[in-house]
Amino acid sequence: MQQFFLQLGNLLGIDKNSTSHTEKLISMAGVLLGLLTIREISSWYLADSSSLLMIASMGASAILIFGMPHGALSQPWPVLCGHLVSAAIGVTLSRFFPSAWWTPALAVALAMGTMHYLHCIHPPGGATAMVAVVGGEQVQALGYQYLLTPVLMNVVSLLLVAIIFNSFFPWRRYPVHLALASYTEPQLPKNFSGEPQPEDFDAALAELDSYRDITTEELSELYQRAKYRASLRIEEEKQQKRLLHRKKKG
Repeated sequence: MQQFFLQLGNLLGIDKNSTSHTEKLISMAGVLLGLLTIREISSWYLADSSSLLMIASMGASAILIFGMPHGALSQPWPVLCGHLVSAAIGVTLSRFFPSAWWTPALAVALAMGTMHYLHCIHPPGGATAMVAVVGGEQVQALGYQYLLTPVLMNVVSLLLVAIIFNSFFPWRRYPVHLALASYTEPQLPKNFSGEPQPEDFDAALAELDSYRDITTEELSELYQRAKYRASLRIEEEKQQKRLLHRKKKG
């Protein structure tokens, strides 16, 4: 029965969150501070109802940035470019096809594709694109000003809060490059030749005490794939050396 529930949990994707209570509370505090900041800035430019629509996408960004500060989708480039590109697409479609029933869906789809090619995938950008289409007359009246106020102002404010707030906690400095720059690689025992097991990946993730959007199974698969690719590369290098040696002898 235990094995059944374990397999069911894996099938449903139930997360094995190993972060401490302190880390969870810090994430909550960061989200609260970030959203309060951008809420005040939004209210300077839009009526209350429209600024609340911005909170919908920025709220999702805040969860990514403060809940997963080292996640690939949470870094400054995806956050900034993802929102701006999506906003531009949403505004453009709303101007040319303001009343078409398929415009919101197309805006999100095009935003997703563009973010893919620009290497700036940020899921909340889809909401930013949709708000430009369905946000009502007040949002649509802004036109491309929507990109600057409120989108750019809110994104920049959120990023600044994230940088300052997370700087007080060394293990979660933001962007992730700042945290990795201070990372010291642990020294392995001499002549160590062991292979990491799933429980070792679990222990390593728990030691980080920062939410990572990757499972133990994915880490294990990635490790095995990396070993396989390394074996192919080494074999190819050996073959090239053999060919070079034959040419020299010939």
